[in-house]
Amino acid sequence: MFYSYVVTARSQAEPAAVFSALVRAGTWPSWSPIDSVELDGGDDPDAAQQVGAVRVFRTGRVVSRESIVELIEDRRFGYENRTRPFRSYRGTVELAETPEGGTDITWSATFEPKLALSGPLWQWYLTRFMQRMTEGLAAYADQPAAR
Repeated sequence: MFYSYVVTARSQAEPAAVFSALVRAGTWPSWSPIDSVELDGGDDPDAAQQVGAVRVFRTGRVVSRESIVELIEDRRFGYENRTRPFRSYRGTVELAETPEGGTDITWSATFEPKLALSGPLWQWYLTRFMQRMTEGLAAYADQPAAR
């Protein structure tokens, strides 16, 4: 059975600044609950990654491997989680310019947990965790140094 979540935030920054933070994995520990990140292949996590890049995120003792599967500059960032506890997990960050010049950020995912009855728990947890991610991304992009 598949589950999903959708969370949103608004940044005062333009979509290009938000997108820049998403494609540079090295920024993620600055604006999210993620402790550290590295890239498969030893590439520089501060450089912009492309479709196919595999990122390894650590949060406490939890390690997740995610690959970038879609990039539409300044508009969409798509990724897939390649680790347990999911059979499948596809996330998307949509960026939309606001009339005032900022960015509406919509972070969503559809996932299927490996453990059959764990779906509602994962949905509850991921909605809260990813809301923190989305708000952190918005705040980070608002900083002049991030632009």
